[in-house]
Amino acid sequence: MTPKKDNIKKLFNEISEGYDLFNHVTTLNIDKRWRKKAIRRAVDRTNPQEILDVACGTGDFTIAIAKAACPESRVTGVDIAADMLARLRKKAREAHVEKMIRVETGDAEALRFADATFDVVCIAFGVRNFENREKGLREMLRVLKPDGKLVLLELSVPSNFVARWLFKFYLVHILPWIGGALTGNKASYRYLAASVRAFPGPDTFKQILKNSGFRHIRQKPLSFGVCRLYTAKK
Repeated sequence: MTPKKDNIKKLFNEISEGYDLFNHVTTLNIDKRWRKKAIRRAVDRTNPQEILDVACGTGDFTIAIAKAACPESRVTGVDIAADMLARLRKKAREAHVEKMIRVETGDAEALRFADATFDVVCIAFGVRNFENREKGLREMLRVLKPDGKLVLLELSVPSNFVARWLFKFYLVHILPWIGGALTGNKASYRYLAASVRAFPGPDTFKQILKNSGFRHIRQKPLSFGVCRLYTAKK
């Protein structure tokens, strides 16, 4: 594992305990609405699916997918940080969906699954942390079945000048302070804020998806562009 991946793993293990509270507080629970919109694009409620949640973290998205999916579906969550996955397992038991969910530690850029394993691959707020973004996207493409779907949520700097200025101010000055207050780890949230600012704009990222082999690529701005929902087909 490279030094950057070691650092990412260490960062998310360290903030795992307060991660859910931080997400809900800093987005005023709007992150739940974003996930619901993504799930409507991902889940077939009547037919069983094999669904992969990459960089699943503490499992809010994984569990919500399992609750929405056909009961015969299976949802696999993969993340590099074992402490995050421990919280996912506990939450899945509490939500009574543990039988639908398989959880394992793994590197998104070297997925252990065979080609054409999954009907849908999802990832929420994780792709910006990849060391090699294109490699991770190609891995997600590889494990998708023919005509399978990618559903991706990522935070984004809004296009509107006023919204962009306010959001950047929030990222730089407010978000790390809240993260530090909730978890005692301000430095980690400085990194997370910087990763949002550095993430490519929608047109650039759509081209990255295309270059990685995806087709029928669409993006929808959510909450004035603070978050973006991308969908694509293999």
